[in-house]
Amino acid sequence: MNEKEFDLITFGEIMLRLSPPTNQRIGRCDSFEKHAGGAELNVASGVSLLGLRTGVITQLPHNDIGFFVKNRIRFSGVSDDYIIFDDNPDARLGIYFYENGAYPRKPKVIYDRRHSSIWKMKLEDVPESVYSATRMFYTSGITLALNENLRTIAVEMIKKFKAAGAKIAFDVNYRATLWDEDTARETIKKVLPLVDILFISEESCRRMFGKEGTLQDMHREFCRDFPNIQYIASSEREVISPKVHSFTSTVYSHETDTFYTEEPYKNIDVVDRIGSGDAFCAGVLFGLLKYADAQKAMEFGNATCAVKNTIFGDLLVSDFNEISSMIAAHHTKGKQSEMNR
Repeated sequence: MNEKEFDLITFGEIMLRLSPPTNQRIGRCDSFEKHAGGAELNVASGVSLLGLRTGVITQLPHNDIGFFVKNRIRFSGVSDDYIIFDDNPDARLGIYFYENGAYPRKPKVIYDRRHSSIWKMKLEDVPESVYSATRMFYTSGITLALNENLRTIAVEMIKKFKAAGAKIAFDVNYRATLWDEDTARETIKKVLPLVDILFISEESCRRMFGKEGTLQDMHREFCRDFPNIQYIASSEREVISPKVHSFTSTVYSHETDTFYTEEPYKNIDVVDRIGSGDAFCAGVLFGLLKYADAQKAMEFGNATCAVKNTIFGDLLVSDFNEISSMIAAHHTKGKQSEMNR
């Protein structure tokens, strides 16, 4: 077997997140806590913490803010080999402000990300050697949505990684604030013939792609339309209040025509839900990369999502042992100890 340097490489924008302390309001607080985050970094970080080798392709400003993000990438165990630094005087990092919700007040997000350094990235600045260096490549609809330049780069990267033998994982992750449904649908349809692992919500199946029937019906229809898709994963979240959620998912194996799901993680104590969907993707991809097992992928995805909701910041901070213990506890019936010691 030809050993690859990486198990997973991702491509996308990394942003600076600024959040008021605890449950304070953006418009009333005097200070902000800063974090690094972004869908593709969140996924790479989660897979790395679970024990596999990951890297991220992105462009950052060549200043102290860019170095802060670079250090957070390293702290998560993600390779910074493919970071491109922007030396232009107007180089900047995209920012978003996140305000926690408390029932009945919902969480709030304000974006300041237009014309960040990655928007001007050039494909020729990415070394050709990266395309044959990994077993899997991941990006999302968020990256495709940012601008036409990144859309073109992302699609070309998918083609290059695919040609070099990597599996392609793609999360539709539709954001109405970034692009319209028609553009999103037509762009993603061009990508789907190259995708091996697809993450898509039930809402996107119905609303964006016009699918009907049960979730299982829609998964099967996607695989009839795009027989290259090996697995489809859809998360299922019940929002009881901003601070209480339940979560499970369905993972479909096209080859065996089998659906994998389990009882939800109920009444999750939500500290911060940002990045929890990316944590789900990370758990699923870890299960597929490590075990080639859709059942394990679903279990790791559910557990990583559930625990990420309990952690402040965008990035997962749970390792393989903690997630494995959570999975075992979730499958254990009867009374359990409330303390690890």
